[in-house]
Amino acid sequence: MRKKFSAEIEIFIRRYVRDLNEGVAAVFAGAGLSRDSGYVNWPELMREVAEELGLSVDKEHDLVSLAQFHVNERSGSGGLARRIIDEFSEHAEPSQSHQILARLPIRTYWTTNYDQLIEGTLRKNQRVPDVKHQVSDLLTTRPKRDAVVYKMHGDALSPNQAILHKSQYEQYYKTHEAFVTALSGDLISKTFLFIGFSFTDPNLDYVLSRLHVPPHARREHYCFLRREPSTPYEKEDAEAVRYRRRKQELHIQDLKRFGIQTLLVEEYDDIPKILRAIEEQFLKKTIFIAGSAEEYGDWEKNDALNFIHTLSSSLVRAGYRVVNGFGWGVGSAVINGALDAIYSNPEKYSEDQLVMRPFPQVASQGQDLGVLWQQYRERMISLSGIALFVFGNKVGQNGIENAGGVQKEFDIAVAQGVVPVPIGVTGYMAKELAEKVIADPATYVPEDLWLADELKKLNDRSTGAKAIEDTVLRIVKKLEGA
Repeated sequence: MRKKFSAEIEIFIRRYVRDLNEGVAAVFAGAGLSRDSGYVNWPELMREVAEELGLSVDKEHDLVSLAQFHVNERSGSGGLARRIIDEFSEHAEPSQSHQILARLPIRTYWTTNYDQLIEGTLRKNQRVPDVKHQVSDLLTTRPKRDAVVYKMHGDALSPNQAILHKSQYEQYYKTHEAFVTALSGDLISKTFLFIGFSFTDPNLDYVLSRLHVPPHARREHYCFLRREPSTPYEKEDAEAVRYRRRKQELHIQDLKRFGIQTLLVEEYDDIPKILRAIEEQFLKKTIFIAGSAEEYGDWEKNDALNFIHTLSSSLVRAGYRVVNGFGWGVGSAVINGALDAIYSNPEKYSEDQLVMRPFPQVASQGQDLGVLWQQYRERMISLSGIALFVFGNKVGQNGIENAGGVQKEFDIAVAQGVVPVPIGVTGYMAKELAEKVIADPATYVPEDLWLADELKKLNDRSTGAKAIEDTVLRIVKKLEGA
């Protein structure tokens, strides 16, 4: 069972999932997001610069001014640009938080970071980023983009254009007015999660100081901050601890001026756990329906197809997305049922609630078709949080046999943490899988042991189609809220 968080964070998770479903969730990433990947934060980036000036970065809090001192001393910003190239052009692996944020259907990413981790992780997850790191980039739109990445302070590959020192920050609202305008609009229309900004990060203050969103137009946004510990750091006395914690309280209150609610975590390691909880809850709104049927056993063909059609339609009407691989004898009914619900009320239901993934029938690029199908299944099932299994048979060498492909989809679902719900009453592979889960729920549904009793009801042939449908809907609603 997933870790339970504070009531405040649990409420945030539900609200952010709602915003994901409505397509209005956004992310604003600071240096802390990249630190887990091995990149330095602002103090470490400026450490060598401070030493060259005869100063100590540990004693300085206005690091943007420190950068300006270096530019003044050197009569140019070439040294700072070199620091960016040296530090952020090196290859780094994305953190767990990067991976989760790239998998979520977020279409707007803002960052003050110079590295390419956000856009690189999007590409690794088969998403097309449209990267904007200079004003001229805002004039064009990349075709077939899945997300926009606004790098408002520049990119490591163009270090001479990066925003680094105080005079650049002071003139930003003039030199990069289009970025300020775009961000102001997004702060009104989207819900932002600020992640990777420390208490002393200079970027956050400079960014927010340039935004003047009227109070009546502000949305509620969220920011992760690590709670200042009550135990003293090295060489701290009790008064220093009280001072540090009081300053954080005031900082939290100040963020509310911009509509930002602070989410305090005890450790930074809690942040990817919270993001994973968001992903799990979001995925529970997507149902993968697996199955194939050359015949329907105890069911009359029309009754079986009507059952699948009605079940798919009911899931869409209940607000779920349906994913289907167009399995023989099953896929058409799934698709028709979903479309029936969608077109019955297009203002309430969306075509986005139906995700069709027909299997490729011809090997390409020299890949074995079996390997291609396995990869295809893995990507398709990863879109969901719950998997339903119906029927599952095919014509084999000796007649009708249970479909091995449905078994593979079950195995993939279990391996990916997708909750399997085999509807055993439909027979064939679905019945075989239902009996596996009922006999050993600790292996197949360790976080939802109660599911075994519900699957027994779905394994009883005396249960009518309407009762089966009602039971399935009750199960998915309980899993979604678990």
